[in-house]
Amino acid sequence: MSASPLVEFREVTKRFGAGPLVLDRISFTARTGDFLSLIGPSGCGKSTLLRLVGGLSPITGGTLLIDGMTPADAAAELAFVFQEPTLLPWLRVAANVEVPQKLRGVPAAERAVVRRRVLELVRLTAKTDAYPRQLSGGQKMRVSIARALALSPKLLLLDEPFGALDEMTREHLNEELLAIREQEAWTAFFVTHSVAEAVFLSNRILVMSANPGRIHSEIAVPFPYPRTAQTRLSRPYHDLVAEVSRILRSVEPPDGAVTAGVQSA
Repeated sequence: MSASPLVEFREVTKRFGAGPLVLDRISFTARTGDFLSLIGPSGCGKSTLLRLVGGLSPITGGTLLIDGMTPADAAAELAFVFQEPTLLPWLRVAANVEVPQKLRGVPAAERAVVRRRVLELVRLTAKTDAYPRQLSGGQKMRVSIARALALSPKLLLLDEPFGALDEMTREHLNEELLAIREQEAWTAFFVTHSVAEAVFLSNRILVMSANPGRIHSEIAVPFPYPRTAQTRLSRPYHDLVAEVSRILRSVEPPDGAVTAGVQSA
């Protein structure tokens, strides 16, 4: 892992229009090779922060740099995986994977080479000619990940990609995601509501508090990669899940509290 910062937040603030602050003085750096998870109560601004990195929403104040560039200028270096697979239902898997490359004007022969590579990475070569309606939820998310990886990103942004899946499928995809990362070596920002998922995937966890969204604490995850199903059975893993859960509970608003002015998780 390189010590050089890939993403730099310096006193970043965000508000929507004349509304209250959504994010307040966010400052941290992510190094090349980090797998950084964002957790916190609903409405704390996790997804908003991810959208700032992705250039999908402008910052209100402060400085945000990706590889020394603004998010808009760094757009070619990152890819986004959303909560829903957002596949085009009239296209087969192969064509869905090629969409971002086609939009960038990549020649057909080159697209085909990349498509075969990423579908092999996500273990979906047998589904190349299938339509989205013929896939399971887990398979659709694999296609979405393959589509993002087809752009060869330095930075992969994942906004609760496995939240709608059953626990077993989710755990399998967590393991596959890390296995793919070992081969592709991208940096990841991962939004999740699952403490266990954050601990399993990450080398760093940022816990956010709300009203407005701030970085409450950072937890280093010491377990070496690669991580497997055996990692989840270890006592240190369970101890860290318990510790991060305790910290998360400490920043949750009281029962019945309303998170005002925040437009996303």
